[in-house]
Formats: sequence, structure tokens, C-alpha cells
Amino acid sequence: MKIVFDARWIFPQLSGIGTYCRELLAAYGRLNPPHRFLVLFGSADIRDRTLAHSHLQHNPHIETQIVPWPLFSLQNQLFFGSLLKKAAADLYHAPNYLIPLPAFSRKREGPCRLVVTIHDVIPLLFPDHAPRSRKSRLFPLYRWLMHETARRADIILCVSRTARTDCIRTLNIPDAEHGRVRAIWNGVSPLFRPPAGGRIARSPTDSREILYVGRSDPYKNLPALIAAFARAQKEAPFPLLLRIAGPPDPRYPEAHLLAASLGLGHSVHWAGYLTDEELLDAYQRADLVVLPSRYEGFGLPVAEAMACGTPVLCGPAPALREIAGNAALYGDPSDTADFARLLLKPLLDPQLAERMSSAGLRQAAAFHWDRTASATLEAYESACSAQENPE
Repeated sequence: MKIVFDARWIFPQLSGIGTYCRELLAAYGRLNPPHRFLVLFGSADIRDRTLAHSHLQHNPHIETQIVPWPLFSLQNQLFFGSLLKKAAADLYHAPNYLIPLPAFSRKREGPCRLVVTIHDVIPLLFPDHAPRSRKSRLFPLYRWLMHETARRADIILCVSRTARTDCIRTLNIPDAEHGRVRAIWNGVSPLFRPPAGGRIARSPTDSREILYVGRSDPYKNLPALIAAFARAQKEAPFPLLLRIAGPPDPRYPEAHLLAASLGLGHSVHWAGYLTDEELLDAYQRADLVVLPSRYEGFGLPVAEAMACGTPVLCGPAPALREIAGNAALYGDPSDTADFARLLLKPLLDPQLAERMSSAGLRQAAAFHWDRTASATLEAYESACSAQENPE
């Protein structure tokens, strides 16, 4: 097959989707499937960085192309079909919901098959998920686009069983077509591992560090975490530090304002965006990683933290229970007192923390990018074989 993979979702600061693209490409290089790939990038710098990370610079099955049109541009919609035709593509993988609609028909006909990864349907489930985002401001357009993408895709990939169920339900995919929607878990990079010398032993009076990794969108529940942390700090017999890793977002200042109003200026550290190596160090140093989200499609920070042997506390998102299993603690961040109690529980009980660390390492072993890539390649082959052998 000639596969066009759209890596323009890899931006200078990696997001979850950027990580998904980069790690899939790296796994394809390791697996060395008998297919040809044309990988699309938005800039030469990101292309070079990605190929170096993935060790694909000299892979004879990989060619690249810089696409001059931004993903959300009219030019991308108008001219992308010509790019696929010129490339003689058998399949196009869109690693996020946005596709060039004119290039694919609702009847799923034509020479090029379409595989789309839908990581979540959060805006369709929670209209207030991120009220100042472009998806919210243009919600009718986003909703229409999601339905059109689902109609045109030969196969839809979701990153968890939870996301698959919600995708089928919210996008009204008929019962007879449920087989078009596949759940394939994300992986965890081998970079994320326990500290070489073991976790740092804390004395009863040593400070403890809690880590949050993610954006500031309201569905992430960051202000609720700040409130619970403030309460836990008052009850803890040792100093507490909350480190918040993620790019600053001036659209959602609520967590910053709450931390300031609660007088947490010296105990909440806004770390900003972290590189891979910085993030590894943050996971390994943390005594607890917290992801209090109302919803996640997967929850990559949870899997990465478990791979580092760090105990994890999750919010009520069903996908987080799917990914963390029995290795994590769970609670409702809106119950400030109970969530504060859960924040302190593994910090006060070293034996519990050790059990959670061991369970997390076992749980994280289920998430490997090579497995993700193998299942994704099977989806490619299924999409193309279905076209070759119509019923």
C-alpha cells in the first residue's frame, strides 16, 4: 500500500495528538511493514526533529512532503485531493478528526481509503468543556464536521473503549457499522521509566510533590485540584508542593486566580510546557500524579506516570478507570474534602504508595506503541481489503 500519514498535527510544543503521530511513526520504523509511506509535515524543522526522534532519516519506505496549507485552511480543503491523487495514495490516515472533505465521498467510494483517529468527542458530550475554544465558538460547524468525518471514514480509530462507545453514540453510527469503529489503546514511550536508583525515600518531615500534567480547559478540573490541594496542605504534617505542567492558557485564568486568592503562591509551581526529558524528571520526582478530569479519551499522563512507578490519583472520567484499572485511586474533585483526603492518602502511607507504584508498573506494561502501531496497520489493511473485496 501507499499510505499518506498526516503528521501536521505535530506542533513545536507536543500535544497528546502530536505525541500520537510521532510515536506511531517511530513504531512503524521499528516494525518495518511492507508498505510505502508519504508523511506530511507543516515545516522542515518539525520534519527533521520528528525523523531524528523516530530514526527514520534513512528508511527507504518513508518519504516526506512539506504541505504549505495549514490544517484548518480553505486551501487544505480545496487542494488536498489533488495531493492524494498525485501521490497515488491507497490510504490516507488523518490522526485527528479534521479531514479534507471534498477528497472523500459519503458513499466511501474512490481510489483512496480513509482512516481517521477520533481521540474523544468531549465537545459533543460537554458543551462547556472549553467555552472559549474555537470548537465551542464554532460548535455547529464542529458538530457537522464530526458527523461528516464519521460518514466518510472507512475505519474510525478510537484510543480507548470508552472513546469508542461515546463516538458510536454521539455520532449516530448505525449498529451495522459498529465494526468500522475500533478501539486501539495509545502506548507509552520507553523513555518513561522508574528512576535508575529507585524512588527517593522521604523522611517524615520532607516535603512531598504532587504533579499535574495537562491543559487548563475547564473539563480538566484544575481549579478543583487547587482547592483540594489548599485543604490538603493545611492537614498535611509535611510541606506540600503542587507542580502544574502544561502550556499557559490566558483564556482560562481561573486556577491561577484561585491559587493566588488562597495564598498558595509559594507552594504551587507553574512549570509551563515541559520537554520529554523535563517531563520524565517531573514524573520521577513526584510523589503523586493527579489527573482530575471529568472526561478523557485516554489520559496519557496517567499511563506515563504509572510507567515511571509514580502513584496516580484520577478524577471521574471513565476512560481513566479503563486505563489505570486497579492501580490508581479515584475520587470526585468537586468534593473538596474527600479529594484532599485522597491526595494525602498515599503520601501518608508509604506502603500504600509502594503497592500503587508496583501495580502501576504492571498496568503500564499493557501500553506499548508497537502494539498500537500493529493494530493500526491491521486497520489500514482491513480498509483496503474491504475496497478490493466488496460484498
